Amino acid sequence: MLLKVHVIPKSKRIEIEELDEKNLRVRLSSPPIDGRANSELIELLARYYKKGKSSIRIRKGFRSRNKLIEVTD
Repeated sequence: MLLKVHVIPKSKRIEIEELDEKNLRVRLSSPPIDGRANSELIELLARYYKKGKSSIRIRKGFRSRNKLIEVTD
């Protein structure tokens, strides 16, 4: 499954907002430094979808707020 995710780093709240089935807005507390926000995003999505962290992969947008995420079984 591919998801379009808009990430908001350095937020006061940590939350996932479903805009529709394939689009999410995710607020993270980590800053976008040294991949910390990406790591927090993967951990949060793994818990949300009840998958292992290895099942969540960033396909596009490593350095962007708009990311394409792949969730595998």
